[in-house]
Amino acid sequence: MAFSRLLPAAPALAAAMWPVLPTVLLGTVCLFLMIGLGIVFPDLGTGYTAAGIVAVTVAAAYGSHVRLQRERTLFQVRLVADAAQQVVLSPMPRRFGDVEIESLYLAAAAEARIGGDFYEVVDTPYGVRLLIGDVRGKGLPAVGQAAAMVNCFREAAYDEAGLTCVARRLEASSTRYAAAFPHGDLMESFATALIAEIPHGGDSIGILNCGHPPPLLLNHGELHTLEPTDPSPILNLAELIGDRYSIDTFAYAPGAHLLLYTDGVTEARNRDGEFFPLADWMRRQNPARPAELLAGLHHDLLRYSSRGLDDDIAALAVKLGTSKAGRPAHAARWNDGRA
Repeated sequence: MAFSRLLPAAPALAAAMWPVLPTVLLGTVCLFLMIGLGIVFPDLGTGYTAAGIVAVTVAAAYGSHVRLQRERTLFQVRLVADAAQQVVLSPMPRRFGDVEIESLYLAAAAEARIGGDFYEVVDTPYGVRLLIGDVRGKGLPAVGQAAAMVNCFREAAYDEAGLTCVARRLEASSTRYAAAFPHGDLMESFATALIAEIPHGGDSIGILNCGHPPPLLLNHGELHTLEPTDPSPILNLAELIGDRYSIDTFAYAPGAHLLLYTDGVTEARNRDGEFFPLADWMRRQNPARPAELLAGLHHDLLRYSSRGLDDDIAALAVKLGTSKAGRPAHAARWNDGRA
């Protein structure tokens, strides 16, 4: 009797894993098994149990059909998400002359492919230019603004001789996008960004920082935080706080490693609520290649943030060129922009 009462549960459980036809076939087997038990044991209440099996099988078949439809829809959505990722974060070469670059992107949501963090690297006549940034907010508006920033940078990096002009192009693109697709007031639609330029055959790097976390330079065991002398305005806020842009240059020795990252890296927390100590972590590294640096960062971030990531993470690791003998790292700075 106990076994017969469990038969209606079989097709219900099958609906969670199997397609419609196998679910119906299992329900049919259970029905005939119940009829056979009823012949052998007339007091089992075969009629009620058989009716229950039929009802559960019909409901399970419908549930299996709905589940399969949703899985197909989810698959199509993931294909679209993958296409969006290819637009915003397109695959890039790992080497530009004597400069070696590796990228890392981690979405806070397990099913997400991309968020508001973005990066891009292009090889131009002025040198290798890098962009990394973070759009405030999440969801489709953040992804759309990130795509606008990346697409604008891909054109401006080739067209403009100076980083200041590139930053102004990004500012104009961000402002136009916010006006075309408003999703809040002006203070709610800004983006931080950092633009770096590594001249071909040079031994220094130029950085224009628009409110973004400063990059780290690991110069043969010595760690330098490349803070801006005068921070440039955050994108989409230049009309409010002025459009004076400042470019800083930093010398490096051949083989030095540069790490550009978004605030999701430094704001990753452990169980005690403590932030990830990126600078201390970087001092302990001795990578041979950028891929090793980012692989270690990926592993240690996931281990440190045991509760899961609270924000998207993007990072670029760069092994700087060896074409010239370098000097000990120091800063040579200048301002470039309108008063």
